Amino acid sequence: MFSRRKLLVALGLMVAAAMFMGCQKSEASVAGGDTAAKVVKPIIWKSSGHGPATDFSQMYHDNCCNAITEASGGRLVVKPFVGGSIVPAYKELDAINEGVLQMGYTCPMYNLDKWPAAGLISSRPGGLPGEAMRTWFNLGGGADLMNKMMGDYDVMTFPGALAPLPEEVFFHSKVKLESLADLQGLKARCMGDGGEILKRMGAATVIIPGSECYEAMQRGTIDAFEYSTVATNWNMHFNEVAPYLYLSPTRAPSDPQVFFVSKSAFNELPADLQEIVRTEISKWSQAQHEYLVFESVKAIDKFKEVGTKVYKVPKDIEDALNAEAAAFYEEKSASEDPIFAEIYQSMKNYGEAYNALH
Repeated sequence: MFSRRKLLVALGLMVAAAMFMGCQKSEASVAGGDTAAKVVKPIIWKSSGHGPATDFSQMYHDNCCNAITEASGGRLVVKPFVGGSIVPAYKELDAINEGVLQMGYTCPMYNLDKWPAAGLISSRPGGLPGEAMRTWFNLGGGADLMNKMMGDYDVMTFPGALAPLPEEVFFHSKVKLESLADLQGLKARCMGDGGEILKRMGAATVIIPGSECYEAMQRGTIDAFEYSTVATNWNMHFNEVAPYLYLSPTRAPSDPQVFFVSKSAFNELPADLQEIVRTEISKWSQAQHEYLVFESVKAIDKFKEVGTKVYKVPKDIEDALNAEAAAFYEEKSASEDPIFAEIYQSMKNYGEAYNALH
């Protein structure tokens, strides 16, 4: 009996000693910076929009960045930057490729210097209207074709990353457009393929950032310009520099903007963070589209209330633009790399099927 009592006491002392040693080791680990006790550092991404702070696209870009940070519980912190503040405006994809940014929100057409086909998935004459553009991009292979176009560039996109947005304003103008003849020599800011096509029609088109349109009109550098949707343009006070506003879906039936990410940075994320990035981007790109459709309806009345003359584009201009655009894209399809014709034909086929349905 005595031996058994001694054995129990000995075992009790051993357990107590083990617990004491464990506590000492735990305290030493915390004090000594043991890896298991360290807080994991967040992954930091930098992302840039392409417009000024007053542009709805910039606002929704910032909201998306903040939503990713929140949804990840701070494990992935996406820091938003205004267009032009960290890299020159319209150079966001170059900055992603070079590792300066990990994410960006921009118009594909700003990358025509690298890929002529980028203008196809943009605000272009003869392009797809908003709903058709997003469904083609998400479900009709558009995102895959864009990634194929970008090739070895360290930049990628995915379904859900395109915000189609409503049709763009055709022109804000100091000059009244009454017929096709009024385009001859018109000094106009016009980006992407639309600018090239209008130049072929006789306009004197120039490329300047959207944030500089207001001042360029004040200085007389340009007589007219296109920029974005009616809602966005109202927010930028363009009524103060242009007495005329011209509407038509022919030049830009939608105004697509796309979220891009670094391939290498995205592939380094764990699967759950990748899913958060995809989900939040899809959510905010669609939210922006819906908001701008709604706000553009109201913005027309706001322009009229302050005295802006709102007109439809004369039919002879629309007809000439459609014809010139068709010729332009057929020529480019024959002369550019095969990816150009592949994207153009895919969009054309989908557009014809979409129009037949509607």
